[in-house]
Amino acid sequence: MTAISGQNTVAAAGTAEALGSTDIFGPLMVKALEDNVGVCYLGNDGAGDVASTNGIVLAAGDMVVFDYVGNLGSIMLDAANNDDGVAWIRLNV
Repeated sequence: MTAISGQNTVAAAGTAEALGSTDIFGPLMVKALEDNVGVCYLGNDGAGDVASTNGIVLAAGDMVVFDYVGNLGSIMLDAANNDDGVAWIRLNV
């Protein structure tokens, strides 16, 4: 299986967006972009949203690894500042 990667930035801070729509079916690493001004939030509150109160908080350069992700659409991304974001890569197993 080849690695798939991408980057997403938040156009309007406070408005969560799906991380993507790609099927992953395996582990995924997500890293906050090094030049982010503020923090990003990852997660899903069950209603297709994420915020500082219910998401994983990532400062610039921080990363998280998910053991299994079926589709990027299940992970929501938001940020404290416009144009901050994350890079992601599907990990080969």
